[in-house]
Amino acid sequence: MIIEGIMSVLGLQTILLVFGGTVLGILFGSIPGITVTMGVALFLPVTFSMTPVNGISLLMGLYIGGTSGGLISAILLSIPGTPASVCTCFDGTPMAKKGEAGKALGLGIVFSFLGGIFSLIVLYFISPILAKVALNFASYEYFAIGIFSLTLVSTMSGKSLAKGLFSTLLGFSFTFIGMAPITAFPRFTFGIKALNGGISLLPALIGLFAVSQLFEETEVGNKVIDRPIAPKIKGFGFSLKEFLAQKYNFLRSAVLGTGIGILPGLGGAICSVVSYGIAKKQSKTPELFGTGSSEGLVASETANNASTGGALVPLMTLGIPGDNTTAILLAGFMIHGITPGPLLFENNGVLVYGIFTALMLANIFMLISSFGGMRVFVKILAVPKHVLLPIVLTLCVFGSYGLNNRMFDVWTMLFFGILGFIMKKFEIPNTPLLLGFILGPIIETELRRGLMRSKGSFLPFFTEPISGAIITLTILIVIISVFQTIRQQVKKRKSNM
Repeated sequence: MIIEGIMSVLGLQTILLVFGGTVLGILFGSIPGITVTMGVALFLPVTFSMTPVNGISLLMGLYIGGTSGGLISAILLSIPGTPASVCTCFDGTPMAKKGEAGKALGLGIVFSFLGGIFSLIVLYFISPILAKVALNFASYEYFAIGIFSLTLVSTMSGKSLAKGLFSTLLGFSFTFIGMAPITAFPRFTFGIKALNGGISLLPALIGLFAVSQLFEETEVGNKVIDRPIAPKIKGFGFSLKEFLAQKYNFLRSAVLGTGIGILPGLGGAICSVVSYGIAKKQSKTPELFGTGSSEGLVASETANNASTGGALVPLMTLGIPGDNTTAILLAGFMIHGITPGPLLFENNGVLVYGIFTALMLANIFMLISSFGGMRVFVKILAVPKHVLLPIVLTLCVFGSYGLNNRMFDVWTMLFFGILGFIMKKFEIPNTPLLLGFILGPIIETELRRGLMRSKGSFLPFFTEPISGAIITLTILIVIISVFQTIRQQVKKRKSNM
């Protein structure tokens, strides 16, 4: 069955479909506003007339390519192509501004590939076991993970913990707009029908990172060139010594990305946040994070690509999509008459191993395509701002409008762009706002479900073993962070005296 599955993908037509899907996925992921989920959804009808192996292989190529493609705009333009690439901006962009764009792209591409391969190995060998573990996670555990992730966001708040917490809570508050989860009661809509569905993530993401950056670049004008031309790239842009120095960081991030990816509903953005936060805590030089640290870049890109294989574990073994994109992939399975679940490995064993092979090819093609285009990507840094900025703005408008085909999302993008620009003026980090916006619905929904399950009691959130352990760890992190902040302020006061 394994051999038949491998051979079913090694035909010329299937290989070309995987390659084409991967390249298109990279393009979708790198263009702000066009996410991997949108790319897979757009090509879903294309697979109708294909055989199951060819159709699913094309979608897998789009999935892998789109997830990794977000690093290109995140590093070069400080605009995350996908929500999972937000943390890549923290150190990727500073590296590019220091003339290390080639190194940043090289590290991102290689560790994206390795993270994807790691999760694929996990998917291949121990997916049924991990799926059973994931079944033990209920509302209490998901709430605890959400709070834990929210706490890690505060470590990315720069010099001021208070400003970081304010930004996080502001993002969290935006999630209250629209229909309440479970009860579907409209909140804070002010009679505006377009707000009934809440604020869409994509326009907010584009506004905070792309439009606010455009405002900042426009204000500076041609006085400062803050995107220097990158030097010539040798090999992958980094040395073997630099690669080996990341081995423990890679392993930790790959395990976190795969493990969190297995939990349905969390996705690559949460994997990236948790991995980045823990990498900063474990680093010997945490002060370099946010200024161009290779550790931060590796942690982010390894984790968000490791989540691809992790998210496929519950999909293929339980029939439960792990994130938004795998929900579209589930539809792709159903279109071809395939029902994911415990019997998939028995009833469609050849297809399963064909999918594993397609994923392996997609990761290889992603590495080759990204490496081949890396020298072209860095030339974006040499494009004059008066040419680049209008193009980026046009892509932002198209990306926001194309989400639901309504102008309201464009105005939302503009609002968050102005908000992000104002926050930069007051040195308030905008990334915690976005991550609070992403985590908010998960935390609120699981809190409501947990309270319904416990009949209004908060006690089970602390007494259940897994959720209790996570919440205890969260409290410890908060205490340590506050203690470190106070100690830094005391040192600063002594040095000023």
